[in-house]
Amino acid sequence: MLRLRAAYEFFWKVFQRGPRTIDPLLSQMHKCVDEDQIFDIIGNNKAKLSEKHVGYACKVLWEFQKEKSNLMKSIPSIRDHPQFLTLCILAKDKIELMDDNTLVNVLYIMLRFAVEAHDSLIQHMVMEAWRRVERFDLKMLSKFSTCLVDQQMHFSPLMGRIADIVNRNLDSVQDLRILSVLMVNISSVISQNFCEQLVNKTELLLDTVDPSQFNTSIRIVRFLQNIRYNSHSLLKKCNHVFINNIAHLNLDALSIILALYQSLQFNNFPFQVLAREKLSKMIALYYDPTCFVKLFVALGPLAGPMEEKQLMSALQTMMDELTSQQALAIVVTMEEMNCKDSYLIEKIASVLYKYLHVYKSVELAKITKALIHLHHYNLELIKILRKLLLSHLRKNIIPSEISVLVYAIALLPFPCLDESGLSRVESILPQCSLSDLNTFASSLSKWVQHDHSYLNNVHQKNIKLLPQLNTYGYQRLQKASNLNALWEELKYVHGEWFEEELLEETIATLQRLSDQITYTNITNFTTFIVKASYLSAPVLDKIASVTIQDIDKIHPLAIHSILLPFSVLNYDPPQKDKFFGACIQRLNSELSLFEPHILVFLGFTLALSECFPKDLIKAIFNIEFLTKLDSQIQYLPPFLNIRTYGRLMEFNRAVCLECPEFEVPWFHDHYCQQQYNKVNGSINAVHHQIYKMLGEILGGPNYIKPSALTPYGYIVDFECILDKEKKPLPHGSQDEDELPSVLWGPDVHESRSALPLGAQRVALEFLDSRAFCKNTTHLKGRSSMKKRHLEILGYRVIQIPHLEWNSMELSTKDAWMEYLRERMFAEVQS
Repeated sequence: MLRLRAAYEFFWKVFQRGPRTIDPLLSQMHKCVDEDQIFDIIGNNKAKLSEKHVGYACKVLWEFQKEKSNLMKSIPSIRDHPQFLTLCILAKDKIELMDDNTLVNVLYIMLRFAVEAHDSLIQHMVMEAWRRVERFDLKMLSKFSTCLVDQQMHFSPLMGRIADIVNRNLDSVQDLRILSVLMVNISSVISQNFCEQLVNKTELLLDTVDPSQFNTSIRIVRFLQNIRYNSHSLLKKCNHVFINNIAHLNLDALSIILALYQSLQFNNFPFQVLAREKLSKMIALYYDPTCFVKLFVALGPLAGPMEEKQLMSALQTMMDELTSQQALAIVVTMEEMNCKDSYLIEKIASVLYKYLHVYKSVELAKITKALIHLHHYNLELIKILRKLLLSHLRKNIIPSEISVLVYAIALLPFPCLDESGLSRVESILPQCSLSDLNTFASSLSKWVQHDHSYLNNVHQKNIKLLPQLNTYGYQRLQKASNLNALWEELKYVHGEWFEEELLEETIATLQRLSDQITYTNITNFTTFIVKASYLSAPVLDKIASVTIQDIDKIHPLAIHSILLPFSVLNYDPPQKDKFFGACIQRLNSELSLFEPHILVFLGFTLALSECFPKDLIKAIFNIEFLTKLDSQIQYLPPFLNIRTYGRLMEFNRAVCLECPEFEVPWFHDHYCQQQYNKVNGSINAVHHQIYKMLGEILGGPNYIKPSALTPYGYIVDFECILDKEKKPLPHGSQDEDELPSVLWGPDVHESRSALPLGAQRVALEFLDSRAFCKNTTHLKGRSSMKKRHLEILGYRVIQIPHLEWNSMELSTKDAWMEYLRERMFAEVQS
């Protein structure tokens, strides 16, 4: 009884005290149903409002906005309301009285209502939050970091301080949703080591997150994009979340994911199929330009013929309603889709024409590039574009933007710069990256070639700029001390100027900094080496060594990029067996990770190096895989589609010829015949020269067959037959355009029409510069493989390097004839 009585007295006291502790103003705000009622309370009670009232009023105003659709939001009308200004003044007066949570929430909401970053309220709130930041919990810290991002303070010391707090508390973090927000916001100010720690922490926490929280996974992918870190395992986990939530992903989410994937060059076939299917169903749902443009940008690159037709039809109806930014997004996507609809191209160009004066420098460059790619050459539009690009160039001071403008001008039919434009380029050269210098060099070369009579003094200035570019390029390479920073400059560099002037120095720099090659950046430099086609044994040996040492840390999807330079350049590292063995072992247990077309490329790459893993061959050459590959092909860009079919044929041929024990059938006769029909009949000057000389040596054109088609679809420059006495035999009546029949198995060379006893087929190949590494006469992988396969087919292969044929020693017809005789007959006697 005593306990009951005590409990009764306690609750009675609480009940009596309750009404007196309820804040009447908070109660009134809680009952408000729209913004006007809140503003009435603020207007009528200015003197009574405390910091809590201010915080609650902001919260309620923002809640009203969040409940509205995008089209119904009225942020400008709220921000411009007289009582909102009153609320801002009250908030500023009470900043120091606010608790931490109220302070950050009010700052966040004020920015949502588009209060300018330079407004004194925002500045005072940021300063106050800075003073308190060390005591913020992670949830509050994530919201505050978002406020800084809203104010473009990505690189501020304050953001660095937040990153330091996250770093110190990383081990104790368990909420990935909060951490993912922080990761995105601090990504501009963190070290590579901290990036890796965050990636590792995220991988641990992602498995514990509710799979329906796909927004967390979107932020993780955005973080990877921001730090340019292609973590295959983390992307795979996030992609799994997206696929499982495909029913809940709206247009905004799908647009963001696809854009992030494109930026990271991460193509996942199952997700693309689901995204295309869902986006296709949305075409008929959106009639307003805002949503439709977002849909067009997301679906366009994935669209099949039917979806593309629907998109273009819908676009036509709302073309005149597009804003400047919407028109820009559309034309860039049309460029990516290789749009051929001349009417729509003309229409979008006319829309862009209206807005040309409002676009920024980089946007004008994008428009120029897109229109040129779409073959739109309206003279009036081009003149205006040129005038605007030159105007922006003269005023711009940012090297990267200047290089983009120069590149765009070089695309136009009248590419030359005037003297003021050249002076602007010259003035910023000391600040330029290798990528910028490369852009200027390629553009200058175009200008010089375009018009030698172009204003004499300007033309001379053009010529003088090129040596300066070389000098600054050399200096940049010689001063380079960080390999990852160097890669950021190198990844888009290509072209004659770079290859002729800087490639050798770049390789020397890579050798000097090779100790900085690790399993995290290894694929960057293998990609560069393949593109450069430059054989550097020290760099490749280092790559092989790092691969062997850290093979367990390297994701299987990265193995193909690592193998590529060794196969393409036909180079075996000192630890060849250990290197290829480690790579193949890493791949075998993870073959299911690979998209079908990547698996085909991987098989061909290994075949170049005479590696034929049994598990890989079985995974590719079966009906289920080939059916899956066929269904995927339609989602690949046209150039990749063609290349995939080509690599499948070449891998099929390599397995049939070099590994007959696997009994893989040859199924590319029809494909090879089609390819032969496309190229047959084309002959260049050197081939014609050799053909005539061979005819004289062998006794007539009937003894030599140009562009001969072999079993298994190889095309050899010239084929002839020598009997056992080394005398030429005339070719039979076989149709030159018909692919010789073949059988799979070890005796493939016996499947053609029989030759006289002791006779031999000779394949003579002229090898141009593409057959060799840039810095040496070392034969590359494809040419080496072709020689190997032709010998298996029974040919004696004679390869004529271009350097020998074009040398000073062979500068007369007699010398060439003697050279061909020696190659044709002397080798037979050996």
